Amino acid sequence: MRIAQIAPLWERVPPPAYGGIELVVGLLTDELVRRGHEVTLFASGDSLTLADLVSVHPRALRLDSSVTEYSIYEVLQLALVYERAEEFDVIHSHTGHNPLAYTNLVKTPTVHTLHGIFTPDNEIIFKYAKKQPYISISDAQREARLGLNYVATVYNGIDVSSYEFYPQPINPPYLAFLGRMSPEKGPHLAIEIAKKSGWQLKMAGKVDAVDVEFFEKEIKPQIDGKQIQYLGEANHVQKNAIMGAAYATLFPITWREPFGLVMVESMAAGTPVIAMRMGSTPEVIADGETGFLCNNTQECIQAINEVDQLNRYACRQYVENHFSVKQMADGYEAVYKQILADKFAQQNGYLRPAVVN
Repeated sequence: MRIAQIAPLWERVPPPAYGGIELVVGLLTDELVRRGHEVTLFASGDSLTLADLVSVHPRALRLDSSVTEYSIYEVLQLALVYERAEEFDVIHSHTGHNPLAYTNLVKTPTVHTLHGIFTPDNEIIFKYAKKQPYISISDAQREARLGLNYVATVYNGIDVSSYEFYPQPINPPYLAFLGRMSPEKGPHLAIEIAKKSGWQLKMAGKVDAVDVEFFEKEIKPQIDGKQIQYLGEANHVQKNAIMGAAYATLFPITWREPFGLVMVESMAAGTPVIAMRMGSTPEVIADGETGFLCNNTQECIQAINEVDQLNRYACRQYVENHFSVKQMADGYEAVYKQILADKFAQQNGYLRPAVVN
């Protein structure tokens, strides 16, 4: 099968540090190549891939301060993809709403994995293109009121073997928080939980330009370097070590997280996750087995006392059984086959009933 993968240009594929979408795209792309597919990856020029790489800029846009109009490169990327549409059997986009204006201009079908959330503005174009095939990364991400043509839910996967397993936390024990320093990720709530429970907290994550004021006002003043530590942006090895050695990872989000790769990464290292019961967390965490789902910070504090009842080996096995690269690629291959079967059926004058999972 000839497949085009469209990745965001903001980060490299795979990302050197933070970048959940780019990590997933990189793992999926390489696995499809290993399975014998002809894959072309449209991504930043510094991306590392087994596929044929096509880029419109030599490096991730986030790393190039000379770029001020990101949309120029995004439009150019899509122009290259759809000029070459006849070369592919399927085009797979991970860039949200941007390709929707192009998809009906070519015969090659495009399937869209939605990695983000809906906003009042982008809902307009999603409604316009609601018949396009969409993939959700969790059932909680879906908005039934929009009437989108969801063909499947495919959970994000990771290469579990690349995560060192920690059979027990180190001493002295501490809690971990990994994620963007933004209000929706809840670093302020992680600090509240740590302070009220008396636990040490180690935090790592990037600070985007839009979140600088929040970080400076709400987070930085509470970092004392002792009980509350901020370690900056962490790469893969550092993330694995921070979460793996922790007693538990906190995931106190304040929004409907579409997936939350940090939860899977933590459990792969053997560390249970204490999360707010919001968005995708009930689909990712096995409550009472690989972590705890809570409704407020007080319940998170109470859950800390129960973490030692959980089996860290079970956390690792849970990820292997539910969130591996193999399972993710299996899910996407099934979608590609369905999309092509639908196209064949339409070309031959009959319609297969749509399968919506």
